[in-house]
Amino acid sequence: MKGKVEAIIGAQWGDEGKGRVVDSLGDRVDVFARYQGGANAGHTVIVEGKKHVFHLLPSGMLYSGKTCVIGNGVVLDPEQLLNELSELQGKGEDRSRLVISGSAHVVMPYHKKLDQAQEASRDQGSKIGTTGRGIGPCYVDKYNRCGIRVEDLLDPEALREKLESNLDEKNLLFTKIYDEAPLSFDEIYRQALSWGKSLEPYVDDASLVINEALNNGQTVLLEGAQGTLLDVDHGTYPMVTSSSPTSAGGCVGLGVAPQYVEKVYGVVKAYLTRVGEGPFPSEDKGDTGQYLRDKGGEYGATTGRPRKCGWLDMVALRYAVRINGMTHITLTKLDVLTGLREVKVCVAYRSNGEDRTEFNGNIRYLNGVEPVYRSFQGWDEDISSVRDFDDLPDAARAYVRYIEEETGVPVSIIGVGPERDQMIVRDL
Repeated sequence: MKGKVEAIIGAQWGDEGKGRVVDSLGDRVDVFARYQGGANAGHTVIVEGKKHVFHLLPSGMLYSGKTCVIGNGVVLDPEQLLNELSELQGKGEDRSRLVISGSAHVVMPYHKKLDQAQEASRDQGSKIGTTGRGIGPCYVDKYNRCGIRVEDLLDPEALREKLESNLDEKNLLFTKIYDEAPLSFDEIYRQALSWGKSLEPYVDDASLVINEALNNGQTVLLEGAQGTLLDVDHGTYPMVTSSSPTSAGGCVGLGVAPQYVEKVYGVVKAYLTRVGEGPFPSEDKGDTGQYLRDKGGEYGATTGRPRKCGWLDMVALRYAVRINGMTHITLTKLDVLTGLREVKVCVAYRSNGEDRTEFNGNIRYLNGVEPVYRSFQGWDEDISSVRDFDDLPDAARAYVRYIEEETGVPVSIIGVGPERDQMIVRDL
């Protein structure tokens, strides 16, 4: 019998809690596969009080006997990945088999330097909010067909040829455009060869590994980074990431046929956050926004930057449901709303006196809209130990049911705390 593919996608602007959802489903999964993005994303998993932050490693690395795949759609920072592996190995917690696609592109030192130089040169109003990790420039080289892939790190001659060509061009940009010092070929070449030796034991045909698992009747979980509203095609362009975090991106980023995707879990925070630049119609810039930030620990796992906080946006969420073909919603951080007398939801965008309920990612439009809210009663009861939906306060149940009614998608998992077991599991 053929196996099945399930996808975990971010339904908002990222930071929804995808890592802990992937971790919570681990017992049902044989293969965990990361399909896009780079070290500009961080997935936080808390197990038995111990916090683990993964930037590149799939969240399933904490499970014994599983296979974890980094796909061709990922841009790989070898230094970051090897540090994560070393940290896990030092704790004796590298429990899964790791497979890295030889076709994944490598974030090189010049990508990071170029990323930072480009962002610094932009006017304040046109800054993208990049993390400076080299993700965008690496994807540019990928689509410009001059990128260096993981397989090139294992071939000294191919690496030399590609690196010389790339560095000649990048050093011209640094010296002539950005008034920066050039980078040394010899230094980067030695470093890249060292990366190749360290990564070689993990390099394999990731697409083949996944499809063989499916042929053996196994379950594969696709793990994306960032969120739908940051998709390079479907997000708030240009304040987006450089890849496709949507469910369809999972098939491209791993070499898996769409027909195998049976379930798409959209991870939705019970409120809304955004980090970096870009529009945020339902942002709360007052005391409630600060309350959510403090209680929810809303600071970036990768950068430490404080996240902008606000109310759940149903206009954007319905859009994410449509774009991803969502079959299930995982609602995270419902416990953070505890203590609020009133909980709001953005139900429409008002522009020029007209209320619109369909999402439009144009940033000029979004920056000019006024959110239209619907209010819900809050609750004071501590829900962190609740494991059955019927045991939630009436107001919390009403909030969840409203989300289901508006999206037409069942809320199958509800997060009521940061620990692995602090979940209400309904119907998977």
